[in-house]
Amino acid sequence: MEAFFIKGAPDAIGPYCHAMKAGNLVFCSGQAPIDPDTMKLTGTAIEDQTARVLNNISIVLSGIGLSLKNVVKTTVYLKEMNDFAGMNRVYSEMFQGHRPSRSTVAVRQNPLDALVEIECIAEIL
Repeated sequence: MEAFFIKGAPDAIGPYCHAMKAGNLVFCSGQAPIDPDTMKLTGTAIEDQTARVLNNISIVLSGIGLSLKNVVKTTVYLKEMNDFAGMNRVYSEMFQGHRPSRSTVAVRQNPLDALVEIECIAEIL
């Protein structure tokens, strides 16, 4: 196994790495809508927060030589299931037709009280 701490991605807010490689799979820790420069939550709308989360995931993947096209599975954690449509719209745009498998669940609260957090598994081809 190999742990990755990616320069340019938001710092982890706990004792974990940005991603862990096991075989040809990369398991990315959940990303919140944190601006990597300020380490503060960004946006108040689900669309803005989803875009920031997926940009953060892209930063992590890029640091390993991958992109969203390598993602095989995501798990989306929404604060409110009512935000599903807005999240889904941005998610679809940013994945540009790529459709990894996905689970979406509503959670009561996450550590930063963000509207959305996303984790993923990517494959090294």
